[in-house]
Amino acid sequence: MRFRDRAQAGRRLAERLRARYEAGALPDPVVLALPRGGVAVAREVARALDAPLDVVVVRKIGAPSQEEYGLGAIVGDDPPLFDRRALNLLGLTEGDLAPVVERERAELHRRADRYRHGRPAPDLGGRTAIVVDDGLATGSTARAALRHVRRRAPARTVLAVPVGAPDAVRALRAEADELICLHQPLTFTAVGVWYDDFEQLTDEEVLRALTEGRETADG
Repeated sequence: MRFRDRAQAGRRLAERLRARYEAGALPDPVVLALPRGGVAVAREVARALDAPLDVVVVRKIGAPSQEEYGLGAIVGDDPPLFDRRALNLLGLTEGDLAPVVERERAELHRRADRYRHGRPAPDLGGRTAIVVDDGLATGSTARAALRHVRRRAPARTVLAVPVGAPDAVRALRAEADELICLHQPLTFTAVGVWYDDFEQLTDEEVLRALTEGRETADG
């Protein structure tokens, strides 16, 4: 299974979630995207469920010499969530990554401020929080997002992605009440491999999607 772009992937994911919603499994949903890429997927889910769309801004903690190699993730002012196995493999300690964490925390706050314009995060108490991303590779950012969301007392947490590495999907099942992944290729490689168009979203595109999501929720 391949996806033309994130919007198409979102529509396919939305079909699965809509069926769960109509079956009564997702009462009072709030859709929470992991920006930037997850926003384009989540926008389609929010439209299908007629649900509000918001973001959980997560930043990956990359290796000092290879930023794309994730060693953990941070959300808000939560403590960093590290991948102990990855740290041990590279012979690194949490202290070694302090400068990386500080830099990513600053970027996290910049994005959160820009995307929200001072609006508070939505109250998740008693609601179904559906966390959406464009895919799972290691799962480090999704894990950090889910733990952050669960501390906000939703009645139910759901992680929904179009594609994911089988190992990451298995590891994350315990982090949510339900995990929906449309495609788990045995040879995964990277999330972008499963999209024909995997262009990075800009902050402006994220803002447009969030504005549309608010307008949909407001009726």
